[in-house]
Order: sequence, then structure tokens, then C-alpha cells
Amino acid sequence: MIRKLLEKDIDRVADIWLDTNIKAHYFIPAQYWQDHFDAVKEMISQAEVYVYEDENEKRIQGFVGLSDDYIAGIFVWNEIQSCGIGKQLLDFLKSTRKQLSLSVYQKNMRAVKFYQRENFKIQCENTDDNTGEKEYFMIWKE
Repeated sequence: MIRKLLEKDIDRVADIWLDTNIKAHYFIPAQYWQDHFDAVKEMISQAEVYVYEDENEKRIQGFVGLSDDYIAGIFVWNEIQSCGIGKQLLDFLKSTRKQLSLSVYQKNMRAVKFYQRENFKIQCENTDDNTGEKEYFMIWKE
């Protein structure tokens, strides 16, 4: 079930954010993500966030953060990735928007391929000022 973030969800969502970033972005020191944890946790509470909650376990398994039509990130708990949760979150967003954009690290090939499969097109290449890593800016249009 996909629903809007509730205050009680913030700790779980922040933990998923940290765990997923450390594992998916092996090319960035884990300390970078740990150093930003508290600030991101605060931003999550103020952002437009939708969570995927397992209906049987009543446990959040993933989430997506938005800023207008920009996807700040789709995060799925590491143990259940590749089970369709990220696609369900993305399909939910596509049902509410005519266009979506995002940035993804080039070295995160799993994510790049996922977005390409979902009809996102690379528009340009940038460098993330915070990490120095190259990323793609991608857009999906209805």
C-alpha cells in the first residue's frame, strides 16, 4: 500500500535512506551519508514523501521523496529490492504527474538501468558538487 508519510514513519524512512545510500553508492564513503543523516531526517519530515507499507507486516519497505516534479529519490529496503516496490512507487508518481525528473549517479548502474526501463531519458551529464561524482539528469514525460 502506498500512502503519504506520517510523523511516526520518519525514523524508519531515515534508516532506509541511510542503509540504501551506503549500499547503492559504494563509491562514496559511508561517512558522507552518516554526516548528512540528521539534516536529511529533518528534510524528510518537511518534504512530500510517499511510503510503501507492507499490508501484512505493517512495516514500511520503501519510499519516494518529491519536490514538485523532481524525484529526490526512490529508496527500497535492501533486503527486498528487485521485488517491484520501486516500480510501484514510480508508477504511483506517474499516475499523478505528466512529467518527472531526477538525477542519478552514473556509477549506480542498477538505478540508471531501472530508470531507462521506465522510459526516463538522459538529458545531460552533471557533477554533484557535494560528492564530485558524475550524474545523469533524466526526464520522463507522459
